[in-house]
Amino acid sequence: MRKFEKISKEQWTKDEISGIDYEKHQIPKRGSKNSAGYDFFSPIDIIIPAHNTAKIPTGIKVIMEADEVLMIYPRSSIGFKTNIRLSNTTGIIDSDYYNNPDNEGHMWIKFYNPMDIDYKINIGDKIAQGIFTKFLIVDDDKTDSERVGGLGSTGK
Repeated sequence: MRKFEKISKEQWTKDEISGIDYEKHQIPKRGSKNSAGYDFFSPIDIIIPAHNTAKIPTGIKVIMEADEVLMIYPRSSIGFKTNIRLSNTTGIIDSDYYNNPDNEGHMWIKFYNPMDIDYKINIGDKIAQGIFTKFLIVDDDKTDSERVGGLGSTGK
């Protein structure tokens, strides 16, 4: 199964998402039938200051098969027209990020603004795109640890 879900209302409140109403926030969707990427929508108004970063909650979590990954990229139009980019260049969302013991799986997107002017993102703006893909492992892979937590948790 592969599916986007809103985070719980409790997580929405805990993460202090104070933009759009929870019920009105959109699940990622493709812009056309041949689009590879699912567009993510901003649930908040935010300004990314010139030469600085801003972290945007998506209000979304994702469930997928164990051998799949969701890769997050900036939308082509944002990068091409403004040079705004993801701070980590590509976001990698592993299947075990979803509802693990210490983290509901809420995805956040952090942008960097290299311009000399501030950049405004409005509620409902398409801010990033997610692309699902299968991945392979080596034949002698022996990893059997379980994820506990969110960003950076597998390095602990």
